[in-house]
Amino acid sequence: MVSITEENYLKSLLQLQLNKGNEEGVGTNELAEHLSIKPTTANDMLKKLKAKKWVDYEKYGKIFLSIEGKKIAVEVLRKHRLWETFLYKKLSFTWDEVHEVAEQLEHIQSVKLIDKIDALLEFPEFDPHGEIIPNKNGDYKIHFKKTLDEVAIGHNCKMVAVNDNTTTFLQYVVKVGLGINNIIKVVSKQCFDNTMEIDVGGHISNVSQRFAKNIFVVCTQCEHPKTCSNTHF
Repeated sequence: MVSITEENYLKSLLQLQLNKGNEEGVGTNELAEHLSIKPTTANDMLKKLKAKKWVDYEKYGKIFLSIEGKKIAVEVLRKHRLWETFLYKKLSFTWDEVHEVAEQLEHIQSVKLIDKIDALLEFPEFDPHGEIIPNKNGDYKIHFKKTLDEVAIGHNCKMVAVNDNTTTFLQYVVKVGLGINNIIKVVSKQCFDNTMEIDVGGHISNVSQRFAKNIFVVCTQCEHPKTCSNTHF
């Protein structure tokens, strides 16, 4: 039996891997920051997860999901992102509202219910925030992507996802005039604090480096931008 807290830890480990665009290990401090908890608290739970053979890690080392741990994480992540998509597409929730509700719904154990929702939504590949949704078999592709702060001055990119699902951040994204698949041009950067001036459809905004680090983008010059190496940046 997997507890809700254990599911949250395993899902977070997988999310952090996907955000990096690879399956490298995750640091304890990185995990703690993602969950908004103290590293010591994370360490205590990691010991329990290791005892259940859901993660592999040594103190001060990187954390890796085991085969069984990854299976659990993928199932929870799939449910979460399907619920977000259902709330957004069928119940008219806004994209800044769906995350908190999906956090509650993702722990429902009915496989039949989740499969029915998947079919009702016509098997979506991405959630409202642009993140990949694993399929029924637990399969998914890790797409190469960069954050907006990595894009050079004068270059264009396409917003494909966000790294922060909090209500305040998503509302700010909308205020800036951004949404999934919008084209962004980096107009300038300030050397002092890396504040960026961006152009979205002719609307100029100044955004912080922290903001830019939470916007995932791909280049716009490739036939298959989600699998390219983004060298055009």
